[in-house]
Amino acid sequence: MGDTTVRTRDGQGAATPPKGDETDRQTATEGTLWQRLRRPRRPRIWIELALIGVSYWLYSLVRNAVPEQKAQAMANADWIWRAEHSIGLAFEEAFNRAVNSVTWLIVGMNYYYATLHFIVTIGVLVWLYRWHPGRYAATRTVLFLTTGVALVGFYLFPLAPPRLMDGHNFIDTVLVHHTWGSMASGDLKHMTNQYAAMPSMHIGWSTWCGLTIFALAKAPWAKILGALYPVATLVVIIATANHFWLDAVGGIVCLAFGFTVVWAWYGALPFQLPRVVASGEPRRGLGYSRA
Repeated sequence: MGDTTVRTRDGQGAATPPKGDETDRQTATEGTLWQRLRRPRRPRIWIELALIGVSYWLYSLVRNAVPEQKAQAMANADWIWRAEHSIGLAFEEAFNRAVNSVTWLIVGMNYYYATLHFIVTIGVLVWLYRWHPGRYAATRTVLFLTTGVALVGFYLFPLAPPRLMDGHNFIDTVLVHHTWGSMASGDLKHMTNQYAAMPSMHIGWSTWCGLTIFALAKAPWAKILGALYPVATLVVIIATANHFWLDAVGGIVCLAFGFTVVWAWYGALPFQLPRVVASGEPRRGLGYSRA
């Protein structure tokens, strides 16, 4: 009942499904608009390269366009320093000077600060793209959201790093040891905003990398390295006097924001999504394949 018959050229009838059944099947195949928007898709290399390039360019442009506001940045640094003293955790100056006394260690940390921030982050993105395509877009979006909200922090709360504070004994380790790579010291300091220390994106990005590796890597040694990476980064940013430990807290808050938005969008954390996206049009649900 409800079927219609269509006559073919040889005169035989062919039953066609009712229109309602056809609509149901189409809905089951495609899902609702909300489901389709939330469905992980296979990343495309050129789109991703362009997106990452444009995003970093915009990040650098906006970050460096924020007014430096030196007086306010210095006042905020003094406020942070007093706040840490009030809770008995103002240890950055002593730590900075202690590590600086070991030349090979602080020089290594200077290069760590200048390079691994980008190398490790890009490496994790490539690894996700190659081995976890179903999780790539969601995990990458966490990183983008983290960085985006950090720009708001740079604007609303300009902050001088400890090494630039007046009347204190912090050591600018890049200047003292003449190491390469820092955009925040020496001749390169005029190319970047000196007072964008809060929140720390070294911590935001390194924690993103560490959580991603720890959650998705199979080898125990890789999980251990993932867990240690943000811890090592925290040690480095304090030893080189580039950040207060409270800047690191700000970076974690930004990262939590990124994860929260992505969780709300996908209904799951990025690491809980399937590793591989099903090829072709999915038949059910959000079209995931857990292969």
